[in-house]
Parts: sequence; C-alpha cells; structure tokens
Amino acid sequence: MKSLLMSALMLTTAMLGAAPAWAQPALPDQTIKNIVLVHGAFVDETSWDGVAAILTAKGYKVTAVKNPLTSLADDVAATNAVLDAQNGPVVLVGHSWGGVVIGEAGDNAKVASLYVSAFAPEKGETITALAASGPATPGAAAIRPDAKGYLTIDPAVFPSAVAGDLPKKISEHLAAHQMPINHTAFDAPAEVAAWHDKPSWYVLSSKDLVLDPHAQAFFAERMKAKVTTVEGSHASLASHAKEVAAVIEAAAGAK
Repeated sequence: MKSLLMSALMLTTAMLGAAPAWAQPALPDQTIKNIVLVHGAFVDETSWDGVAAILTAKGYKVTAVKNPLTSLADDVAATNAVLDAQNGPVVLVGHSWGGVVIGEAGDNAKVASLYVSAFAPEKGETITALAASGPATPGAAAIRPDAKGYLTIDPAVFPSAVAGDLPKKISEHLAAHQMPINHTAFDAPAEVAAWHDKPSWYVLSSKDLVLDPHAQAFFAERMKAKVTTVEGSHASLASHAKEVAAVIEAAAGAK
C-alpha cells in the first residue's frame, strides 16, 4: 500500500510547490518544531505521507505513529512512546479514530497544542455510543466484523464513502488493503479529554461520508477549537494535504 499511496502523494506535494528541505529557511525560534501524527482506523501511518512531506520540507521534525489498532490503550501507549522520544514541545495531530487516541495521549506534558480532525469524545464517551446518537453515514453503515471481531469497511463501499476525492486507483487499493481495528476499541470509554486543557484546532471535512460533518461541528464547538473547513472527504488529510499542513503550522505558531 505504501508505495502506491506515497507515489501519488509525493506527486501531489510536488504540484503544491513544496521545496526541498535545504531550500527552506530555518523555523522561527518560538515555533513548535515537533509534529506527531496519529492515523485513524482502517489505514496505517502512510495516510499522513502527503502532510508529512510538506511539513518536513519546511523544517519540521515529523513523526507518524504506527497504531496497532488492537485497543484504545494500545494505541495510546504507542503514541505516548513516540511523544516521550521527542525533544521539546509537540503539536499532536489525530485523524478519525486518532482523535480518540490524542484525546488521551494529549495529556502528555510535552503536548503544547492539540489538533483534531476526528472524533473528540468527552470523558466517559465511546465511539459506539457517539455513532449511535445520529443516523449512520454510508461509511459507518458499511463497517463489517470478521470472525475475530476486527472491523473493516466493505471494500465495495470504501472508495466512495471514505476517499471519494482521491484517484479511483488509490481509493480501491486502500479499500483492498485495510488495517482492521479491534471492535473493543470503539467500545472503550475515553478516560481523558485533553482538549479541555490544551488549545485545539479542527479541520472539518464538509463532504465526509464516514464522520458526519454535523458531528464534526459539534465536536469542534464543544472543544472551542479554531475551525478550518475543507470541501473534502474523510480522506481530507490526503486529498487536502496542503490545507491540513497549513493548519498544523498555525498550531505550531509559525503563522
């Protein structure tokens, strides 16, 4: 999966005009230079490659967490391990399910600001309960368990519901190479809601067919987040990498 997605995202990055790292000026002293990216369910850390390439070329130190997707606790532990390895403050970024993870891991003392384009549960809330509070989106309705209780999205529905604004070849490849998530993760109540204590940014994807845009607006308002809206799918982190990277830069204090 990585080679196909990375080649497409790198092409997009080149088209956006991202210059090589040696050509970039040094970041201002007050800028948070460490960016930690947390992926969602059904995909892996390469989903952040386009954003990571843009930020790395500008001089940021970018690390993408590889979530095991075996439980909320396991994903939080993986994220905290990456945070603990950073030298200095961090902008912590989560997409989709990754918002639940950074809501917990964002309590880490190194996290100076918090960005979410994802679920943002309050303490005690679960993804299962939040999803059941409104009508099912096409993506959510297509989630299927396997014999061991790991969840994926129906490959026939995935391309249009998850990544309708990515090239068809890429969306179909992602559909066929999903990273299953343990169903228990969606049933685990949030124990921390770090957004209460950390400044927050939210990228709202107005054409999202997995996480309803109205739910995203609810999360963002409850978090008192600074909101940027993009006309993108649930895969906005890839299809709108330039805009997403700009919001992360804002969180880092560079703009």
